[in-house]
Amino acid sequence: MSPKAVRKVPNVAGKAPPGTARSPAKTKVKAKDGGVRPWSAAEIAEAFRRFRQANPNPKGELAYVNPYTLLVAVVLSAQATDAGVNKATKALFALADTPQKMVALGEEKLQELIKTIGLYRTKAKNVIALSRQLIADYGGKVPPSREALEQMPGVGRKTANVVLNTAFGEDTIAVDTHVFRVCNRTALAPGKTPLDVETRLETVVPLEYRHNAHHWLILHGRYVCTARRPACPRCLINDLCRWPDKTTVAP
Repeated sequence: MSPKAVRKVPNVAGKAPPGTARSPAKTKVKAKDGGVRPWSAAEIAEAFRRFRQANPNPKGELAYVNPYTLLVAVVLSAQATDAGVNKATKALFALADTPQKMVALGEEKLQELIKTIGLYRTKAKNVIALSRQLIADYGGKVPPSREALEQMPGVGRKTANVVLNTAFGEDTIAVDTHVFRVCNRTALAPGKTPLDVETRLETVVPLEYRHNAHHWLILHGRYVCTARRPACPRCLINDLCRWPDKTTVAP
C-alpha cells in the first residue's frame, strides 16, 4: 500500500501553519477570558517608576510666560505641533501676554501672527473671545476651575486639564492623541474615548506619580511609542507592554 501523500496547508498571510511556533512579538498576553490581560497594580507602579527615574521632572513643550499665555498656547495647539505653536507665539506673546493686550491687539493682527498654525482664523476668534470673557468675568485672571475653563471658547476638557495641572499644580491628567494611543496600545489604561482613558488613569496611577503622569505619557508617545513605527527596542516599558506587534528594530 502506497504511503499517503502529505497534505500541504497553505500559509495564509499573517498566519503561521499549524504546528509552527508563533513569533513572540505576535503573541498576545491572554487573560482567562481570552482578552488581553490587564496590567497589575505592581506593573503600573513599575512603569511610572521607570518613567520618573529616566525623567524626574517632565515638562510640557509649549512655551508660555504665565497662566494666560499657557491657556492661549494650549488652545492654539489643537491639531498642531508644539514646535509650530511655539514658533508663532514667540512674537505673539512679546506683544500680548495678558487678556487686555490681546483684545487691544485685535483679531485681524492676531490672525497675521498665527497664520502658520492650522485653523488659525477660528483659533484667533476663540482667543479674542476667551480674553474678553476673562476680563469681564475674572478680572483678567485665569480661573483655577475646570468648569469655568470649559465654558470658554475653544477650551475643552484636555485644555482645561493641562492648565490646571501646569499652571495650578493640580493632579489632573490630560489625554491627547499621544496619551490615548499609548494607553490603548500597551493596554496600560484602555478606553474607547479620551474620557474613558482619563478616568482609568485616575483610577490606576499611584498618587505619587499622578501629577506628572500625562507628561511622561505624552513624551513617550511623541518620541518612542509613535503612531507609525514605535521604537519598541528602546522602550522603557517594553517588557510590560501588551501590544502584540512590537517592532524589533528601533527607528
